[in-house]
Amino acid sequence: MKIGIVGSGFVGSTAAYALIVAGVGRDIVLVDKDAKRARAEANDLRHAVPFARPLTVRDGGYEDLAGSRMVVIAAGVSQKPGESRLDLLKRNAAVFREVVPSVTAHAPDAVLVVATNPLDIMTYMAARFASESGVSSSRVLGSGTMLDTARFRSLLGDRVGVDPQHVHAYVIGEHGDSEVLTWSLVTVGSMHLEEFCIQKGIRLDDETRQGIDGDVRNAAYTIIEGKGATYYGIGSALAKLADVILHDQRSVLTVSAPADTASGISDVSISLPRVVGGAGVLSTLDLPLDKHEERALARSTEVVREAVVSLQGAL
Repeated sequence: MKIGIVGSGFVGSTAAYALIVAGVGRDIVLVDKDAKRARAEANDLRHAVPFARPLTVRDGGYEDLAGSRMVVIAAGVSQKPGESRLDLLKRNAAVFREVVPSVTAHAPDAVLVVATNPLDIMTYMAARFASESGVSSSRVLGSGTMLDTARFRSLLGDRVGVDPQHVHAYVIGEHGDSEVLTWSLVTVGSMHLEEFCIQKGIRLDDETRQGIDGDVRNAAYTIIEGKGATYYGIGSALAKLADVILHDQRSVLTVSAPADTASGISDVSISLPRVVGGAGVLSTLDLPLDKHEERALARSTEVVREAVVSLQGAL
C-alpha cells in the first residue's frame, strides 16, 4: 500500500495531506529534485498523522519508490514571464523525459497518475516515455476532468437542490478551455435532468446553463486570480484516485488517458469516462453524445492533438 509522489509543491503536498486525512495507503514517499523541500513537507505532514489515520510519511529518492502501487507525478516547471506555451511544454517535456524513466526503473508495476498541467499533453508524454520502459499505456493516466466533473455536479446539485453525489454528469475532452459539458446525458436520481426539473418545477433555461458552463470552465482562473494556484480540489481528486487504484474499486471516472479505438479517437490523450481499477484504465465508455457535443469533443481533441504535434521533436 505504498504511494509515491514525485513533486512536493502545492499539488503534491496537498495530495499527500488528503491521503493522510482519508487514511488511504500505508506508506507515502515524497520525491523532489529539491530534497530540502521534500524533507520539510514530509516532516510537516508527519505531524498531521496522529490526528488522522496511522501511516508513514517520508521523503526519499527514486529508489524509495520501489514497491509502490501508484505514483503521482506532480513535477513540472512554471511558465516564465513572456514565455510561450510551446516553450513551456518543451521544458516540461524535458522534465518528464527525466522523471518518468526514473519512476518506471524503480516502480515498474506502479500505476502512474499525472497531475502536471497542461494535463492531457503531459499524460500523453508520460505514456510515451513509460512505453519505452515496457510499461503499458493502460497503466498511465491523468487526473483529467475529474475536478471539472465534480464542479459541474456540485453546481447542478446546488441548482436543483440535490446532493451532488446523486447528480450524474460528465465533463470530457481537454482539461482546459475546450472541455465539453455533456448536458444531454445529465441525470438526477436516475431521471433525465429536464424531466426532473419539470417534475420539481425548477427553471433551467439557456442563460442558467451558460452560467453554470462558464463557472465550471473558468473556476481555475478565478481561484488562481485570488490566491495564485489551485490545489485543494485536485489534491482530493488524487486521493480518490489512489483509493480506487489501491482497492481495485473499478470506478467510472473522467480521467485522461491515451484514447482507444472504442471512442473513435486515437494517438492523443483526453478525458472520457473510464473504468479505473488496480491495473489502471480497464475500459472506456462510449457515450451517446448529441451532435453538438460530438462536434465539441472533436474540436477539443484537435486542440490537444495540435499541441502534441508541435512537440514531436521533444518526445
